[in-house]
Amino acid sequence: MKKGTAAAKSVDAYIAGFPPDVREVLRKIRATILKAAPDAEEKIRYGMPAYAFEGPLVYFAAFEKHISFFPTSSGVDEFRRELAAYKTSKGTVRFPLGTRIPHGMIARIVKFRVQENRARAAEKRQRA
Repeated sequence: MKKGTAAAKSVDAYIAGFPPDVREVLRKIRATILKAAPDAEEKIRYGMPAYAFEGPLVYFAAFEKHISFFPTSSGVDEFRRELAAYKTSKGTVRFPLGTRIPHGMIARIVKFRVQENRARAAEKRQRA
């Protein structure tokens, strides 16, 4: 990450801390997430853009050579086959800078996470 972005107080400030080409990538990822989850709350958590809906939803962050998308481990597991072309770890997908970002896949993952969180919250309410 670019020095100083961890201290950003808003997603706009976070994105503004990067060079123009990276800002454009980040703006498009942000728009994709917000379109897929229009009721999600946008905030900064762990020094990066974070989205919540009935609990944590997804996060993203820019690094020197890639953009990381954090859909939690369930998001990675559910889309493992589609994510095969990218480096993944337990709850992270890395998209190399300078390559095409799969916005359609990001949208599908976000929608999956919304449904997952919605179901979990409904189950929790029923138990209460």
